[in-house]
Amino acid sequence: MELTRLIVKGGVISPGELRNIVNLSLEQGLKNISFGSRQDIIFPNGFKYSESENNGKLHIVYPNEQSGNNIVSSYVSTDIFRNTPWLTGNKFLYILEQFKEQPVLKVNITDPKQQLVPLFTGHINFIASEHEDYWYLYIRLPKWQRIEVYPVLIYSWDIAKIYYEIERIVSEEAIGIDMIFNLVSENIDSNNRTIDKALNIPFYPFPYYEGMNRLGIDQYWLGLYWRNNLYDLEFLKEMCDLCFDCKIGKICITPWKSFIVKGIPKDRKLDWEKFLGKKGINVRHSLLELNWHLPVATDWSLNLKTFLVRTLDQFDISTYGLTFGISDYNREGHYFTSIVIEKNRLPKDLESIKIRDTYNVLYAKHFDPNTREYIVHTQDIDKLELPSILIELSKKYFNELGNITTVENNAAAAATKKENQEHDIYQCTECLTIYNPEFGDAVQGIKKGILFEDLPADYCCPLCEAPKSDFVLLTTEKQDI
Repeated sequence: MELTRLIVKGGVISPGELRNIVNLSLEQGLKNISFGSRQDIIFPNGFKYSESENNGKLHIVYPNEQSGNNIVSSYVSTDIFRNTPWLTGNKFLYILEQFKEQPVLKVNITDPKQQLVPLFTGHINFIASEHEDYWYLYIRLPKWQRIEVYPVLIYSWDIAKIYYEIERIVSEEAIGIDMIFNLVSENIDSNNRTIDKALNIPFYPFPYYEGMNRLGIDQYWLGLYWRNNLYDLEFLKEMCDLCFDCKIGKICITPWKSFIVKGIPKDRKLDWEKFLGKKGINVRHSLLELNWHLPVATDWSLNLKTFLVRTLDQFDISTYGLTFGISDYNREGHYFTSIVIEKNRLPKDLESIKIRDTYNVLYAKHFDPNTREYIVHTQDIDKLELPSILIELSKKYFNELGNITTVENNAAAAATKKENQEHDIYQCTECLTIYNPEFGDAVQGIKKGILFEDLPADYCCPLCEAPKSDFVLLTTEKQDI
């Protein structure tokens, strides 16, 4: 379903900007708005705003438009969750300010030590290093099969100009990471730094981001989540006024269909609690309900989540630290949750027949979505079987918790040329046949050791004869050299 989106750069919006959006929405008869997975604002019932009225102040992407991607940032996590010491909120804001033109590609600017905002869901992913003001850059353009690491660290104040140069280069032709690096180096005078070690991403359980929480000595932060992702406009309007009254300058949207207000003065905490109470706002949802990523404005996914949460609650199951995603089958998508529930597509010849939906369940390697490796746990199961599968995976997660302390990024490890060489396994989306380079394809005379990307263009599935383009990356193995 295509929806009208309002781009919110870095997920950071002022109370004044949000109040203007709320007022415009109310004038058009809307009652609520939603938040998207890229920290944008979504209008489920449509929204129209003429360019003459807009005057360039708001970047709105309508359903029939293909352009316009939001910059995702972990500014929202700064000061309230684990963070890289040199990466302050002000530094995020300065970097975001460099982006004067709306990016065509998806951009992520994140701190690897926080868990709230995914690191690798963009086409262009800047990830803070341990060196002050220097960032790793991971690129996965729309038609690339794998993510690639840029061979140098990027200086904070070069981030925007390097992004715009990459955008310009890739819009002209399809090229690889080495050519991108060479062309950017030729055209841009930048203050790069050599990568002295691979990106190391510590693994921590996913944080609890709701409710009123202490921030430093004399402030609080408030996380607000509504289970149906339909935020009442009148409530938001009054909340913005309260932000003004408390001299709060920023509201932060999370990728989890929620938002955070930081900097509530200690002496105004009671005012906020009274405001929430009068509005009937519950700010302590069960952990079972939080940390779900659902497509916006799809009743089936919300109904499925409600069924699963209620069933897990009956069995008194803990999901602390886990995240869940529900989606239509889309193996080309980039998930960012610990566990994914995919609804299968009906075969075209069965679409006219009313049959029960079936689901696949996948989980991230070590239950850490930053590995970007997903393991297929079960396939083609009925809705009623899902709770037992999630219980099984929850137990597996807690049994393994603590065994893996850090996750070394595969692309960075390959860049440092360790003793092991990785190869990718691909799966046919039509019949689920596996192509593993370790075994090759004896049926078609493909020898062992031939990587999938090195197969001829006319290669097809040995079972159903689907073309090479119908294969998708499944997981990564290691092979001694």
